[in-house]
Amino acid sequence: MKITATTLDQLAFAKSDGLLPAIVQHALTGVVLMQGYMNRAALEHTLSSQQVTFFSRSKQRLWTKGESSGHTLQLLSAHTDCDQDSLLLLATPLGPTCHSGCDSCFQFADDSTAAALLSRLEQTIAARKKAAPSSSYTAELFAAGTKRIAQKVGEEGVEVALAAVAGDNHELLNESADLLFHLLTLLASRDLQLSDALAVLAEREARAKAKVSQ
Repeated sequence: MKITATTLDQLAFAKSDGLLPAIVQHALTGVVLMQGYMNRAALEHTLSSQQVTFFSRSKQRLWTKGESSGHTLQLLSAHTDCDQDSLLLLATPLGPTCHSGCDSCFQFADDSTAAALLSRLEQTIAARKKAAPSSSYTAELFAAGTKRIAQKVGEEGVEVALAAVAGDNHELLNESADLLFHLLTLLASRDLQLSDALAVLAEREARAKAKVSQ
């Protein structure tokens, strides 16, 4: 069940002395990032602020992930299981989740998937947004501005189309990789992420399913 402000009363906080285990999963890659505990106030704050917030048992207070490091977890959606006594949070991490510097507190998590690769590329692009233009091609693009990056997306799109028409699969794949990189950079220049575009696709899918069911 998806959790909203109107469904909070259905959660079984009383079963576990007011605290429910909360698993945070990367919204794009599916990798499990961390686990914490939430009371009702922590969950309410998470839903309202869109930043994952736990109840710290050691500090005995609400604790927003990344409040010191800046490595926050931006909430996409919150869900509960069939017994309403545990939580699953889909979120986008801003920086590494683990205090050790790893992307996940579960360091065995699979990072070889295509989605994980895209996520790492997004993080690399974001890290170079404020870097000196001379430090990398990506930083140079950001310094040139959104208009220049958008132009590059258009150029790479044309290259993809030409390679496809020519029947050159090798070149098609190379140009597609270039297009993906520049598209991610363009989104980052507008403070957006691939997950934002995927959310639009999810909305379209939901509308299509609703039409079919009517």
